[in-house]
This record gives sequence, C-alpha cells and structure tokens, in this order.
Amino acid sequence: AASDPTPLEYVDLDKPTIAMYFRVNNSPFAGLEGKFVTSNQIKDRLEREVRTNVAMRVEATDSPDVFKVSGRGELQMAILIETMRREGFEFSVSRPEVLFQEIDDVIHEPVEEVVVDVLTDYSNKVIDNLQKRKGIMQGMSQEGENNRIEFRVPSRGLIGFRGEMLTETRGTGIMHQQFDGYEPYAGEIPGRTRGALIALEKGDVTGYALEGVQDRGTFFVEPGDSVYMGMVVGTNNRSDDMVVNVAKKKALTNHRASITADSIKISQAKKMSLEECIEFIANDELLEVTPESLRIRKKFLDHNERKREEKKKAGV
Repeated sequence: AASDPTPLEYVDLDKPTIAMYFRVNNSPFAGLEGKFVTSNQIKDRLEREVRTNVAMRVEATDSPDVFKVSGRGELQMAILIETMRREGFEFSVSRPEVLFQEIDDVIHEPVEEVVVDVLTDYSNKVIDNLQKRKGIMQGMSQEGENNRIEFRVPSRGLIGFRGEMLTETRGTGIMHQQFDGYEPYAGEIPGRTRGALIALEKGDVTGYALEGVQDRGTFFVEPGDSVYMGMVVGTNNRSDDMVVNVAKKKALTNHRASITADSIKISQAKKMSLEECIEFIANDELLEVTPESLRIRKKFLDHNERKREEKKKAGV
C-alpha cells in the first residue's frame, strides 16, 4: 500500500573485472577523422557514461590525457568504444587488463561462470578452446540438437573468446557469462603467438611494396591505404616483430614497366572487427579508434625509441 511501501530487495552489482586505458589520440593522423578529440571532450563523455552505467568506473591517471576505465568484461568495453565511435569521438585504447586482488597474501583473479549453447557438432571445439583458456568444465547436458556446456573460466581467458566461439559455431552459438568470485591466479594463458609487421614510414601502401613482403605474413592493409611509422600493418609469420616498407614505390622508367605493374598478385587484406582488434593488441600496442577507421599501432612509434624501451624493460 502507498501508506506502507515495501522496499525492493537490494541487487548486488558485479564488480568490474577488467580495465582499459582510454587516451587522446596522438598518432600522425590525429584529428583527421574525428569530431571530438580533446581530453576534456573524452573525459566529459566517459563521466556521462558512468552516471547511467553503474557497472562502469572511470579514474584519472598521472596524465591528463589518459583515463582508466573499468568495466564488466570485454563486451561492455567494446559497446562503449563503438558507441563513442559512432558519436564522432576519436581516441586510442590499450589492451584490456584484468583487475587482480590480493587475498591473504595470495594473488586472486576474477572468475566467471560461462554457459554456452551450441550444436552438438561444434561442442568439442568450444570445449577445447575454453580448456586452453584455463577453464574448468562444470557440466554438459543435451537439449535436442544442442549441447549446454558449463564452465568456470578466469575473466582474462574470456578476452576474445566470444568472437572465436561464433566463428567456431558458424554464428549459431549462444553464450552467457556471469561473475562468480575470485580464485587464486590460474597461471599463464597462451596469447598471441605471432609478432607484428610494422610500417617503416608514413605514406600510401603500394601493390609493388606489398608484393615484395607479402610472404612475411598476413597484412591488414591494401594498396591505397595510408599508413604511418610505427603502425601495425599485419601479423608476422614468426613470433618477433618486423619492420617492413609497405609504401615503397617502383621507379617507372618506360611504358613496359607500367604495364607489368598491373600484373602484381597480392593476397587479400585481413579486415578485423573491433572485438578482434581488442583481442589482438599486445601490451606494447594501442588501438586507434576513429569514426572511420580502426588502426593498431605501437605505443612508441619511432623504431629507435621502441628499441630503447625494449632494452630498458629487459634490464639491458
């Protein structure tokens, strides 16, 4: 009754499990494609998000151009990033990092309960994938042509899993995840095994240059795309990073040379979604986000500066 209202039960909200650093875009292409690009504009937008999205937190950092955004998983972060893109924002983000806790002097990490409904034919692929990500199977039941698979998986093991699961199940898989507490650190989870192919210099990609280096790996760019020094333009076939010149031009000396240029055979560029880019980037890389483009780049664009930083981290 109105005279004796019954309060609703308190709903305990899941705590943030991952964080990403949003920062002002400082690449050579900064400001060319976005409408809102300054630190104040990005800060105001993130603060507006927190007022309506109670599962997200925003914290200041030592730099006025960098903001720590914590949320309830990779999907929530991807939705925010995509929404800001469509609103005209331009910025860059870091690789997601898991929020650990120290309990009784032991490092604990967030663990999630994951339920995946898949066609029986795809069950083994999904199970193998989750086990590689340190998941522990809790059960499996069959409902008609579908299997319901239940796992407990570290939150960091779920970064990029949704996209892989949809690929493995040809878009038929359905996934639900829920925070399920903290457990002791489960150990290393295999990450990216291939290094990056990094653009040597600023310029437009040419077919001639790509043909000369396409055996090095898989490229994200194609002739006519604009690149800059330190931009990741593909994945190396090997585990280390490699600098390549994808903007090299062929000196045309006669008519015959210009004709043979038309016969260049180039493999099709790999185009990645936002979720795939977030999963792909390494700790020393950033994802440049604009209304028109997604570009992966090294944090340190200058090759010499990047080498000095690597030596410093290695203690050399």
